[in-house]
Amino acid sequence: MSGKIGITAKRKGVAAIAAAAFCAVPVSTLSAACKQEQAIYVDRDGAYELRFAPLNSQSAAASNQFKVSALKTPVVMEGYVMPSEDPVRAIGILMFNCPEGDATGADLDACTVWQGAVYGMDAKGEMDNLQPEGAAAAERLVFPGLGPAIRQSSAWGEGKATVAPWDVLTFKECAI
Repeated sequence: MSGKIGITAKRKGVAAIAAAAFCAVPVSTLSAACKQEQAIYVDRDGAYELRFAPLNSQSAAASNQFKVSALKTPVVMEGYVMPSEDPVRAIGILMFNCPEGDATGADLDACTVWQGAVYGMDAKGEMDNLQPEGAAAAERLVFPGLGPAIRQSSAWGEGKATVAPWDVLTFKECAI
């Protein structure tokens, strides 16, 4: 044995080189190359996945939209991030089974799972407000109190979510 680590002789060509190059790329590099509206995140237990999607509207009040899925269940929650002022914050709201069309404040309160500040974290661990669409994807997302809020919501129970997520979600991949 030569003491070198490399690709075996059975793997030849461009595919092997691409596989080796992909494995050598740090996650922080992948998230920086991804736009926030295409980023996908997971919780530390692999029970939840958060997928951002483009807003497709220049006049939207929100700066980001996303869906949170409780994996291995039919639960899919919809969320939005909106900028606020004084102090400047990225404020998120996560909803489950909201009525379509016109809804009252009571209807929205009943279907709101979580609401609060949303933070993005870079590879150095520095936190800031979640950046809007078009910005580089954050390495991690912080949703303070997300797990306990899901436990207290209509998304929790038999046939629904039964594992509470951690409040930190980590970049998994970029949707194309």
